[in-house]
Amino acid sequence: MAPWALLSPGVLVRTGHTVLTWGITLVLFLHDTELRQWEEQGELLLPLTFLLLVLGSLLLYLAVSLMDPGYVNVQPQPQEEVKEEQTAMVPQAIPLRRCRHCMVLPLRARHCRECRRCVRRYDHHCPWMENCVGERNHPLFVAYLALQLVVLLWGLHLAWSGLQFSQPWGLWLRSSGLLFATFLLLSLFSLVASLLLTSHLYLVASNTTTWEFISSHRIAYLRQRPGNPFDRGLTRNLAHFFCGWPSRSWETLRAEEEEEEEGSSQAV
Repeated sequence: MAPWALLSPGVLVRTGHTVLTWGITLVLFLHDTELRQWEEQGELLLPLTFLLLVLGSLLLYLAVSLMDPGYVNVQPQPQEEVKEEQTAMVPQAIPLRRCRHCMVLPLRARHCRECRRCVRRYDHHCPWMENCVGERNHPLFVAYLALQLVVLLWGLHLAWSGLQFSQPWGLWLRSSGLLFATFLLLSLFSLVASLLLTSHLYLVASNTTTWEFISSHRIAYLRQRPGNPFDRGLTRNLAHFFCGWPSRSWETLRAEEEEEEEGSSQAV
């Protein structure tokens, strides 16, 4: 590995996140918070639980930021015989989308300028992860947000428990200034994490992505119809997102939706 590769944005962002995570945890242990009081009293269950949650959130962060988000394979694949039922389920009205960079662009995929790759079910490029959020890592991204929010709210409570406002201003600033700054930082992070988690749970429940939600007026397969062609109801949306069921392509799911709409219109 070249030495300058260690200064890449991805390495710097992940290192910064790791240092910040353990730095905040260390501040909570060093000051007179409930965490330190439990440790001094020999009650180690809650401190160990907190450390395990912090470690779990950090591992989830690294997993999401390092894994393949669902890059479209641009290598030529050996031609396979297409079954008749598969051909019949995908209507010819769905146009074949092509990326000028990767040449192939499946439905719901988008080319990411930062990653320079096309990503399946593209949601967004996360600068804090230095990676795209797409079809493969989006469920883990939501799980990371949920666990991170739990850790942040618990850390916010611990930081507040160590703040004592009965001391003179100068003495208080010297003894609790760093802890108060940590409290403000945790408040900001908690607000951002809660907003992100709420918005992504809403998007998952309706089977849409951040990119589709913001840019629906510019996306061809969404401009053609008023509703979301991929919304299959709350239960099926959640099952498909977290469990991969049903394991069919978006083209097939959209074709089924159009067939159901045609059948209902003919019945009326």
